[in-house]
Amino acid sequence: MTVTIYHNPACGTSRNTLAMIRASGEDPVVIEYLKTPPSRERLVALISALGLTPRELLREKGTPYAELGLADPKWRDDELIDLMLAHPIPINRPIVETPKGTRLCRPSEAVLPLLDNPPREFVKEDGEKIAL
Repeated sequence: MTVTIYHNPACGTSRNTLAMIRASGEDPVVIEYLKTPPSRERLVALISALGLTPRELLREKGTPYAELGLADPKWRDDELIDLMLAHPIPINRPIVETPKGTRLCRPSEAVLPLLDNPPREFVKEDGEKIAL
């Protein structure tokens, strides 16, 4: 199975999601989207696959969301996409794609239904135990 994760290594949820994918036996394609932002076409496809609007994919915490004025309802979807491409950090993460679907994996255990062999148990970085 091909698994792709749009990953931010500075994010604990993203690190936990990546670790769960690897614990399932998968060797995912890891795209550090802050270093390699998706193309406009790819971002639009991800948003569509997620069933979200561009605004719903924005993250406020720990991003320049407020500084960029992204809460302002004046922004049209295409403008929000342009802003995400220019400033990718407000793109919420991690996004995982598999043949079973595409999902924003918040919380990290949201990745489990996308995996063929999800781990039966997993301990997150903060010590929280996840069991199926």
